[in-house]
Amino acid sequence: MRQTPARNRVAPTGEIIASPGRGAWLGNRGRLHEGHDIVRNHQVKAWLTCTLSYRDRRLPQWDPHHYTLLFFLDEAVAFAAGHRPCAECRRADYQAYVTAWRRAAGGERPRAYEMDARLHAERLPGASGRRHRRPEAWRDLPDGVFADTDHGPAVTLGNRLLVWDRATNTYGWQLPRPAEGSPRLITPPANVAVLRAGYPVQIGRPPQSRRVGV
Repeated sequence: MRQTPARNRVAPTGEIIASPGRGAWLGNRGRLHEGHDIVRNHQVKAWLTCTLSYRDRRLPQWDPHHYTLLFFLDEAVAFAAGHRPCAECRRADYQAYVTAWRRAAGGERPRAYEMDARLHAERLPGASGRRHRRPEAWRDLPDGVFADTDHGPAVTLGNRLLVWDRATNTYGWQLPRPAEGSPRLITPPANVAVLRAGYPVQIGRPPQSRRVGV
């Protein structure tokens, strides 16, 4: 008997979906489930991207006393959804993220709660959310940024766009990056700035390789 995929994958838009595609990273937004059902989008403002395993810790899916295990195709999807690296299981990546954030924003080294508050505001629709983002030109976007296309959410990679497929949680179509025009971005502005400041986001390949590629 064919099993229905669990609803624990994350789309670039931040939506939690059911899809058979496996993930390269684990996500944490707090406890979102009751039984085996997702009943809320988030519980906390700190949306983290974690490694799939850490110090032999075992955390069963749908455990009633622990956070809900979510999964991302790659780190670019996690960034688009509004997550950041975990400071515990991904300490080096977290430090690189903080450094890039400070380089982009200037000022003092940001605290985790400050970054989480800004990301949370940018994730939500409304006054500072997805519908009110500063236009960006296609040609100026760094690798790893998701934007809307006629074919669905697509991530920038060199002179190409890789289109994310909701049905399989993989990249399907490859399109040329437009030379002109401004897309409607999915990735929150703070994470776009982090990518532009040089954070080496993982796209497509397993996280053992920190090089950007497919």
